[in-house]
Amino acid sequence: MNDSAPRRVRVRAPELVGKGGWLNTGGHPYSLADLRGRIVVLDFWTFCCINCLHVLDELRELEHKHRDTVVVVGVHSPKFVHEAEHEAVVDAVERYGVGHPVLDDPELATWKQYAVRAWPTLVVIDPEGYVVAQHAGEGHVHAIERLVTELEAEHEAKGTLRRGDGPYVAPEPEPTVLRFPGRALLLPSGNFLVSDTTRHQLVELEADGESVVRRIGEGGRGLADGTSQHARFNEPQGLALLPDGSVVVADTVNHALRRFDPDSGRTTTLAGTGDQWMRGDATSGPAREVNLSSPWDVAWWHGKVWIAMAGIHQLWVYDPDAGTVSVTAGTSNEGLVDGPAAEAWFAQPSGLAATPERLWLADSETSALRWVDRDGAVHTAVGTGLFDFGHRDGAAGQALLQHPLGVTALPDGSVAVSDTYNHALRRYDPATGEVTTLATDLREPSHAVLAGDDIVVVESARHRLTRLRLPEEAVRVEAVAHRTRRATTEVTPGRLHLDVIFEAPAGQKLDTRYGPSTRLLVSATPPGLLRAGAGADTGLSRILELDPEVPEGVLHVSATAASCDDDPDNAYPACHVHQQDWGVPVRLAETGADRLPLVLAGMDAQTP
Repeated sequence: MNDSAPRRVRVRAPELVGKGGWLNTGGHPYSLADLRGRIVVLDFWTFCCINCLHVLDELRELEHKHRDTVVVVGVHSPKFVHEAEHEAVVDAVERYGVGHPVLDDPELATWKQYAVRAWPTLVVIDPEGYVVAQHAGEGHVHAIERLVTELEAEHEAKGTLRRGDGPYVAPEPEPTVLRFPGRALLLPSGNFLVSDTTRHQLVELEADGESVVRRIGEGGRGLADGTSQHARFNEPQGLALLPDGSVVVADTVNHALRRFDPDSGRTTTLAGTGDQWMRGDATSGPAREVNLSSPWDVAWWHGKVWIAMAGIHQLWVYDPDAGTVSVTAGTSNEGLVDGPAAEAWFAQPSGLAATPERLWLADSETSALRWVDRDGAVHTAVGTGLFDFGHRDGAAGQALLQHPLGVTALPDGSVAVSDTYNHALRRYDPATGEVTTLATDLREPSHAVLAGDDIVVVESARHRLTRLRLPEEAVRVEAVAHRTRRATTEVTPGRLHLDVIFEAPAGQKLDTRYGPSTRLLVSATPPGLLRAGAGADTGLSRILELDPEVPEGVLHVSATAASCDDDPDNAYPACHVHQQDWGVPVRLAETGADRLPLVLAGMDAQTP
């Protein structure tokens, strides 16, 4: 071995196994032996997860810059039952423009072999087939690129690096009018404006919902204002009509709000810088100077544009009179907690619908229907938390949804829910507290819009708008309930040592210039699981006390660490925030582990 090469903990990488097979390889299966000589980055992801989508975007530059040495392999590891369907994974790979091979692992076989505990997780394998780094969460690509550069030099010198084209084979494009549309809006003209998400455009359709009037946007990823032919979007989603007749667009992957003027055909930018909000960034200020994070939907409510900020589990508002944006509800912690706006927890809010008294929202990761009242308090109509989902009608307290992305206010005061992963349109009636099913056999409905006596559903995975007559009677469906498909960790009752592993990337150090550089927040469901150890503190290790009378539950752990370039000659070094949330299902057992390690970045030195 080269004496100058950095010394690292190395563990032999387990084989890549997935019952669903390989995508984006032209039908060719791969093993780690086939990839020997390349630097492999495994991206454990699932397509419901907004943080996973952020990482897909972060990886694009790394893949391009090191395309002759690095092979990124997405290991699709489902959370929801729908995500275990192979066709759904095929759709998601195209929908989100995944430009590397993907292993479909519906039974979480490879996830378990690599002891992964969170979405997303990135694992780096060196050219000799050893795991050399693991990172949970987003914002780690800068560290991985530094490691890749080191590995290239080290294995070039050893003669173990193999350069060349990678195994990625692009799928053939499909000639449909729309491609995975996200939202639809009824214009005053009677036409529909649709966010054609995968093609990075808006499309105006005639009242029939099929005939194209015009396309808005060049059609490639980008952030550019201008005419219909020159404007650029990046996976646009939500649409809302403003009082002046213009349309505000949630330009999701650009982390921006855009304004489209149907009369002039021009698009301008209302809010966002084009950069993703990261912890520590401003949460209010001039709209064009504040970073946003994956705005998924927008709604006009009481003189402001409300924003479902899916990327950080909050609701924001854009004030067009003041030209400002600000956080309005949510702590940025992921979960389901009602109450005053500043104390509420959301989980990837994805759909909004305004009525005079309530702002309804589809909170997708908790499979919940929630609302904000005029005083700012947050309430839940349907849903219990991050881990329970299904298709069950009846009283709202026991009804179940599965990752809903849209909500639509109906004339009678009830709301229709686009129950995306159940392929259904559901209805909640606040007057009776009952949930019913309006329609089934809708392929991944993401939104619905009223058009006269009809409701027009955006069938995202069928690439079309589908017009339905609002049914007077609900459809009967067999009730199905599920829990998240994650293995439970057996831990000992009483004292449990929680240990979050964080190693500053090479060339960086913890940023302690303004106080502690790390933060750890711990809670539990049910709360009684934790006798001691809940709350926030600065250390990344903590002794928890688990109540032996509570046999099982979920530990919610959120860790943050800030590191900066270690350059004594630079007064203003580049700094990076590393952050991840874990929900760890645990079962108490006398033979369980007394230590719970969670890797934020680096390798667990105590791994057997």
